[in-house]
Amino acid sequence: MCYLTTVKHSMFYWSFGIVLALLALTAPAALLLGFLGAMAKRSQVAVVRWIGSIYTSMVRGIPDIIFFMFVPIALGQGIEYVRHKIKCPDVTEPIRQGNDFVVCAAAKFPLGSADQWVHQTYGFALATVAFAFVFGAFVANTIDGAMRAVPANQLETGHAYGMTRRQVFWRILVPQMWSYALPGLSNLWQILIKATPLLFLLGVQDVVYWARELGGSKTSRYEYPHGDWRLWYFMVLLVFYLLMTWGSEKVFRRLSTRFARGQATQAGQQHLEAKA
Repeated sequence: MCYLTTVKHSMFYWSFGIVLALLALTAPAALLLGFLGAMAKRSQVAVVRWIGSIYTSMVRGIPDIIFFMFVPIALGQGIEYVRHKIKCPDVTEPIRQGNDFVVCAAAKFPLGSADQWVHQTYGFALATVAFAFVFGAFVANTIDGAMRAVPANQLETGHAYGMTRRQVFWRILVPQMWSYALPGLSNLWQILIKATPLLFLLGVQDVVYWARELGGSKTSRYEYPHGDWRLWYFMVLLVFYLLMTWGSEKVFRRLSTRFARGQATQAGQQHLEAKA
């Protein structure tokens, strides 16, 4: 028990909260990006429609790990580039020097003198943006397909009753779209849960980092008074992720039942028959 209650183990326990925080922040951000992307793909403005199509097609056609690595690097360098131009206007040397990206010390973000928690928070924020960017594209495809699945005659009926295009979209299309989108969104949520160990590759000290660090008998920094315990630590992660996915299935099943009420879908018909 003394070993399991050390400061390092408290970081291991805290890392589960980091995973949950990533999910809590990424899911709504990806849903918002996906909804905007789906609206862009349906836009009557050609430029907006092209942007939506390029965004979803590009992310879908390139391996996810590339975006998980590219987005934090590009965003981090973009922030430092802007800070360099503002804080060091007198520096005339180019920022790009061969393969190196060189900015003045004042433009570094976070600053080298910043506390460790600042660097960790900054890395976590960049990772959240990367996850939201990638999964937002898949959400956009799911929502776009769900919108196309809504019977066209219902939209035409709304127009026939004098509703505007906007009213038809928000009052008829969007409410019914969720019944068709939930199965795909459920799958994406499960994939997002299983993708959280990629935080380890982005430099965030997550559950995988600490399981490997504390489970080994000797690491590059520490030596522990036990053998190779990584199997047991990863068994804990196995149970954690199984509970997460099992609980998610329960929640999405309830949501599917909720959104099927009153809808002209097979699930909605089953709900009416069950009530009868």
